[in-house]
Amino acid sequence: MPAFDLIIRGGTIVDGTGEARFTGDVAVKDGLIAQVGEVSGDAAEEIDASGMLVTPGFVDIHTHYDGQATWDQEMAPSSWHGVTTVVMGNCGVGFAPAKPDKHEWLIGLMEGVEDIPGTALAEGMSWDWETFPEYLDALEKFPRTVDVGTHVPHGSVRAYVLGDRERPGAVPTEDDIAQMATIVEEGVRAGALGFSTSRTVLHRDVDGEVVPGTTATKEELIEIGRAMGRAGHGVFEMASDMMREWDEFGWMGALSRETGLPCTYAALQSIAKEMPLDEQISSMRAENDNGANIVAQIALRGNGIVMAWRGTVHPFRLKPSWKEIQDLPWEEQKAKLFDPEFKAKMLAEQHDFSEVNQDIIGLIMVVCGGWNMQFEMDPDFNYEPTAAESILERAKAAGKSGDEYAYDLLCSDDGKGFIYLPILNYADGNLDFLHELQNADDTVNSLSDGGAHCGTICDAASPTFMLQHWVRDRSRGTISLENAIKRQCADTARLYGLEDRGVLAPGYIADINVIDMERLKLGKPWLAFDLPAGGKRLLQKAEGYVATIKNGVVTFREGEWTGETPGGLIRGPQRAELAEAAE
Repeated sequence: MPAFDLIIRGGTIVDGTGEARFTGDVAVKDGLIAQVGEVSGDAAEEIDASGMLVTPGFVDIHTHYDGQATWDQEMAPSSWHGVTTVVMGNCGVGFAPAKPDKHEWLIGLMEGVEDIPGTALAEGMSWDWETFPEYLDALEKFPRTVDVGTHVPHGSVRAYVLGDRERPGAVPTEDDIAQMATIVEEGVRAGALGFSTSRTVLHRDVDGEVVPGTTATKEELIEIGRAMGRAGHGVFEMASDMMREWDEFGWMGALSRETGLPCTYAALQSIAKEMPLDEQISSMRAENDNGANIVAQIALRGNGIVMAWRGTVHPFRLKPSWKEIQDLPWEEQKAKLFDPEFKAKMLAEQHDFSEVNQDIIGLIMVVCGGWNMQFEMDPDFNYEPTAAESILERAKAAGKSGDEYAYDLLCSDDGKGFIYLPILNYADGNLDFLHELQNADDTVNSLSDGGAHCGTICDAASPTFMLQHWVRDRSRGTISLENAIKRQCADTARLYGLEDRGVLAPGYIADINVIDMERLKLGKPWLAFDLPAGGKRLLQKAEGYVATIKNGVVTFREGEWTGETPGGLIRGPQRAELAEAAE
């Protein structure tokens, strides 16, 4: 009988600790790493990793697979990019607890905030739960390619307690807050990894209303945080506009010191945030210097919109001519869009801003004509384009207006052209500001939004982008491979108490990637219509993932799913049981 289930031979091992890479073998037995280094003995299967990287599986802590995880075993697109663990339920949106009469409301909240088609959610979810512990039970019954963990989401909790009273500006009573705290404590004790909320005007439901957490008081948030403290674990996760009057860092610092638990927030250059990013970071560090544990979640590229005719957003959506054809089948739309007379008519029209919410009018105007901030997505697009590559400059060179160039670009590739508009994290026209933050121990790589923003982005590819752009190709300065792997594996895992993964060492879960760095390359995005009810989603694959292994089982070979589903549900913090190295 073979000594091991799997041996990965002769790879360049980057073990997730941040220590220097080395050449060696990794042996797997019973779902755990048994040996790392020079491994003798045989195995049921061997993978030749000569010339390849061998890393831990990636841990993505900011995703929105809350609905998809109940029906989809493959868990794409995150699983296509070396991710073996996801944390969902971020930004205060999710589907538990859920009273039967609130299903549609919760779907509308998720659709509005995260751009996940409501029809897909309505058809895909079974709703065989009401309480949060029952939702965890439902997740546990369904095997996948990855492990999933989740937060208790503020929007669901508020809707469950307040019922029809839940609306923007609603003020819960002390009894309401006590009930919310009890629900959160029950969820965390049942295995939730934390609690999440959203306090940004950019997050709105399908009807355009701000999400429940936006107007919550710090007293409500602190009481909920204390509930996690009573349960003994959990991360308080938040997206916020960081209004100075809210003193977000003050109350997060106080809550963290009182409970001993970490708070984490989306740290971005954002038009919606009153505090600039450097002030956010300095305010966080002032609290941490005073004993708090606040961690900034940073994105590795500009957060924005990938625009297409069939996507959720494009620059001509507010033109009267588009509104005339927006409900037509695609082939009929395409025939109109490719008609020179229709094109001339649309380009001559003014945008209709009459129904646009004034809180986001500036953003909408950039979408509709900010050609200096929009970029053509070429086959080798690297997500850090220069001003000279903008649609404005390319239109000038082509002797066209920005409107006409953008229109023709969207019509390219048989109507499948893409325009990139980085709304957040690109105020400087480059990503230089992220270089220092990726070497800080109070930040984590995050904000991929895997499973969300289906018609506008595919940042679930962030781990691949990190390796391709930040480690290998970036002309403005790279980061070390060892640091990049540590940040996407051990650091993200440790924030959520997942001490059993993110490192290649005996006793850790055998979540492993074998990667050919020379071949690693993001593919061109495409729109698929493969969600339940034909819902659309923007997808992106990558070349160079030789194998991805979850719990010792190969789940992907050369980017193709093997059909294996060794992933399960994570309930609460996980401790590493270090195994004795096999003889």
